[in-house]
Amino acid sequence: MQSLIQQAYAPQNHLSSEDQRRLQQELFEVQRRPEAWGLVLPFLNNPDANVQFFGAHTLQVKIARDWDAFPADSAPQLRDIVLELTGRAVSSGQNKVILRKLFVAITSLAIKLHPGQPSRWPDWVRSCIGVFSGLGVPREHILDFLAIVAEEMESVDLLPPSKAQMEATLADAIPVVVQAISDCIQSPAMQRSPHELDAALKCLQAWMSLLPSNSLTPFVPLLLSLMLPQSESPSPEFDEQSFIPASDTLQELLTKSALSDGAGTKTVTEPLLLWLDRYGDAIIRPTVSEGFVNEISHSLCKLLVALGEHSAMYFAKNIAAPAQLKDPTPCPFPLPTPLPAISHLVQNYLRLLLAYTALPGFYGVDEEESEMTLGFWYTFQEALWNADFGFDVAEDGDSGAQAEERERDMMPVAKAVYTELVSVLRRKVVWAPRPILSGWARDQRDKFQAYRRDVGDTLINAYYVLRDDMLAFYVNDVMQRLLTRQAHEGWEEIEATLHCVMAVQEAVPLEDSPHLRQVFGPEILGRLPKSGEDRVRRTALHLIGSYASWFTTQPAPVAESVASSPLMNAINYVVSALTDPNLCLFAANALRDLCDANRIALAPHISAFGELHASLTGIPDTEKAKVLQSIASVIQALPPVEGIPVVEAIVGPVVAKLFEALRSANQLPEEARAMAVLQLETLTGVAKGLTRATDTILALDESPELQTAMENMTRARADPRAVKLREAILSGVRTTVELWSTDASVSDALSDLFKAITALPSDVSVISLPPGPLLELVCLAAQRQLTAVWISLANMLINQLTPPTFLPTTFKPEPTPEASGIALNVLQVLLQTSLTMFAQPGAMVSNPDIVRAFFGCMEGFAQHFVPVFYRLTQELFNALIQCAISAMSLQERYSLVSVCTFLSSLIVRTASNDDLIGAKAAFAQAHGASIMRALLHGFAGVAPRSVLPNLLELLSTLTGKYPAESKQWMTSILFADDFYPCRATDDAKSKFIKAVFGTRSLKRTREAVQQFTIVARGLEGSSFGYATVSM
Repeated sequence: MQSLIQQAYAPQNHLSSEDQRRLQQELFEVQRRPEAWGLVLPFLNNPDANVQFFGAHTLQVKIARDWDAFPADSAPQLRDIVLELTGRAVSSGQNKVILRKLFVAITSLAIKLHPGQPSRWPDWVRSCIGVFSGLGVPREHILDFLAIVAEEMESVDLLPPSKAQMEATLADAIPVVVQAISDCIQSPAMQRSPHELDAALKCLQAWMSLLPSNSLTPFVPLLLSLMLPQSESPSPEFDEQSFIPASDTLQELLTKSALSDGAGTKTVTEPLLLWLDRYGDAIIRPTVSEGFVNEISHSLCKLLVALGEHSAMYFAKNIAAPAQLKDPTPCPFPLPTPLPAISHLVQNYLRLLLAYTALPGFYGVDEEESEMTLGFWYTFQEALWNADFGFDVAEDGDSGAQAEERERDMMPVAKAVYTELVSVLRRKVVWAPRPILSGWARDQRDKFQAYRRDVGDTLINAYYVLRDDMLAFYVNDVMQRLLTRQAHEGWEEIEATLHCVMAVQEAVPLEDSPHLRQVFGPEILGRLPKSGEDRVRRTALHLIGSYASWFTTQPAPVAESVASSPLMNAINYVVSALTDPNLCLFAANALRDLCDANRIALAPHISAFGELHASLTGIPDTEKAKVLQSIASVIQALPPVEGIPVVEAIVGPVVAKLFEALRSANQLPEEARAMAVLQLETLTGVAKGLTRATDTILALDESPELQTAMENMTRARADPRAVKLREAILSGVRTTVELWSTDASVSDALSDLFKAITALPSDVSVISLPPGPLLELVCLAAQRQLTAVWISLANMLINQLTPPTFLPTTFKPEPTPEASGIALNVLQVLLQTSLTMFAQPGAMVSNPDIVRAFFGCMEGFAQHFVPVFYRLTQELFNALIQCAISAMSLQERYSLVSVCTFLSSLIVRTASNDDLIGAKAAFAQAHGASIMRALLHGFAGVAPRSVLPNLLELLSTLTGKYPAESKQWMTSILFADDFYPCRATDDAKSKFIKAVFGTRSLKRTREAVQQFTIVARGLEGSSFGYATVSM
């Protein structure tokens, strides 16, 4: 056994992963045996550290997992042995990894022995401290033990009465714990062991969430005393060994204790602000001047961020408060005389944090701290908006007039801070010049790119404070740079400003703006480069695309004003970039967004888009699809009949190329398939462009405008040219399915096309195809090769057979006989194909995506066409339900979720349909008990814990629709000899039945299921329990 352990754990053995797994499994099997209890003592006394570790680990495992098999009357003896073993392990100098295992074992033992009436180990925390002190265990190790007690208690899950008892014993121990930590911190450094202070602070961090505020407040000055310089001088030096752990502990206190979320401003915020006022500059000054963030400075930055998260509201209320600080709590450093104004302390904090936001150099290359501060500016902006200025913490009792004055004083200060912030962030997002950038690693570029995105989010918060002033600042900045730019200078600074304008787009109101007119006018957009300089041009294209909807606020361009129209300026800039291989993708995206948002304004210029279409020869085929989508968006704004010739002009060549690819499939299969995919993608883009914009009136709105539009579209669709075009598209798609439906790239392209080219009645275009023929093609493809793609498409198209009504109605409209007939045919094909596949051994486990899509599709049928299930042959319907029941034992979460959702929908829809009363009874008789068995086995341990909420929902549906039958099923299944092996006793099972059927409350049922699951799986008192079965 000893040899086995040494083989598994000795680092010099260099085992293969397979050998490692084999040895671990052998050791695991040994641990499972009852005799393993007897290995603990000899292993802990073994001179080999690996054997000692395994002995401690075995003790922990046996207590946690096999406690039920341990003789109850031997528990006190085991407790005494474990405490003595641990004391001896400390005395013999065993390493902390082994001691940690022993401390965890003691805590696990306490969790087993302390709860109950009477407790078998009352006051166990203080009892352990007493035993360890008596054995001469040093204070450092006692503090380590106390830290592990708190950590383990935070993760353990117990039933409520046991949890309350454990929490009570920890509360009783708080005075002892606080005293031990305080004594250590207050001890002179020379009298502490090297790691004792670290142990004390880690213990305090572990107990942070357990300590009440009155126990925490005395620690603030103690922790600050550890962060004082070694001598008071203009350039003080701080002790890294005490400063950093003390700062870490204060961060925990600010974010995870009873004093978090803005509590204790007098006892926490103000002492920290006074400390920052005295020592903050001394730390940040060399950081900024030397461009290097040392460990102390990094820790200070983290502390500033934590304080900002804690005290943002205090800062918002007091940013301009003139009152002097009153009655500060005792601090371990000299305070200034007279005491400063509160606004001075707040503004000093903001200045220090802004200094870290503005650190010199490039984020991710020269420094890592500036990004940490960004979140504060969001929190602070929210606080500025929510602060109640009439009840300032520093000036209670102010009258309303004074509050108004203070608010008037506050906003200029806040705006000054955010004005400096937006200036700083503009500088921070400037890319390095090319010679420097070429030396960056790929991950540094990626990190800086992500930082620019994060800065964009922060700029949005700044915009909410500064509004138009911010746009004015950036517009003036870029105009000044364009005016003074020399030919040899790069575009990095200008690109950074444009990036900032782009970043705030979502916050800018959709209304006319003189600043944006300047951006998209000749003064800025007209002066940007139109060749080379890819980065600034790419940002300009992103800028245009992001503000695409803003152009709708401008007057529609007419012939006389085209040259000065911001929209046409933007269109021209974008079109000029289409022929650049490096920018074509971004230009095509921007053009698509512009045309989609400005269809009506651009419709009169359709001839110009016709010229664009004619000049597409220099544009890569991959981007041509987006350009055609852009043109289609403009066509959509035309009267439907007028748009037919233009649609023919852009769709006809695409369909012709598709047929050309199909004809060459035998000679050049790879090239033909790639060409076909490209044409399908192009058709998808055109179909999206021709679909109404998302803000149109909902289908079946009886407004005259929509009715007229739908009548016009109906006439246009009946036009022989439109009919012929649709027939050509459908023919091409049919042949594509017949040739290449098993190819993944083709099936994905067809999937996207089917989604784009089918529509609700109000969104139909001249090329929209009806769902029926497409369902036929989907069935054909699924029969050839069943994939999640085809099943998902079938689900979507089935939903379109019964388009939703948006008018209020009491009853769901019945599907037409034609739609029901199509649904039945599709259902039969999908069932025969899918169930044949699922019947193969391991097929459901190996194909979770198909299982998920299949039951999602079945749920769609249940929602819209539930009667068709009962028109299936009995054999086929039974096979479906049995397949669903079998799938309830799968371990893949999303498959299980879709199964439960399907069965719930089927039961509910069947029960609510008056024509299916007989089917409801027959369903219960044939399948109710089997579904209940699968559910109960799932609760007992078959199903993964993550799907328990879905099982609960299905249980509620089943018991709600079949209450009497469900009680009989549940009773017979739970008490059957062949019920799933679990830890639930007969008493637990009886309580479960009584709880489920004694209430109509879903909450009570949830609690019953939760408790039964914990008991049945043996999770009570484990670190899984409630956290992993929570619903």
